[in-house]
Amino acid sequence: MDLILWRHAEAEEGVDDLARALTRRGQQQASQMASWLRQRLPDNYLLLASEARRSQQTANYLAKSYTVLPELNPGAEVDEVLAAVGWPDAERAVVLVGHQPYIGWLAARLLAEQQQMWSVKKGSVWWLNHRERNGYEQTRLKLMLTPGMLEP
Repeated sequence: MDLILWRHAEAEEGVDDLARALTRRGQQQASQMASWLRQRLPDNYLLLASEARRSQQTANYLAKSYTVLPELNPGAEVDEVLAAVGWPDAERAVVLVGHQPYIGWLAARLLAEQQQMWSVKKGSVWWLNHRERNGYEQTRLKLMLTPGMLEP
């Protein structure tokens, strides 16, 4: 299973956390990352976003159709997120557009088997892969990409 953790792009400040929108810079970050992803994702991937406006706006740059799950909202617990995405048994690649701190916690748990506070930049993608090889389950980091790495 491929799991692509995509932190929402840069967003405005605001009191109503779920209503915060992408900034102009965030729109550019999301557009560039979506363009990069679109060329590399398999055709049948599943795109998931939280109920937060900034998460949905980020997802919308990749595809017009996506699934909104409250289990991916800011403040979600790692186990809730893993269950929502079907890790590690989903039949297809999953792109999760979500939030810190749980994206960092997920990356740390899946790669280092510890829930640590890993910092994930806004708009960044962490592409993880779960497989079984020679009787052992493995989680591999296939890619970590920040929006700044895509800028010309």
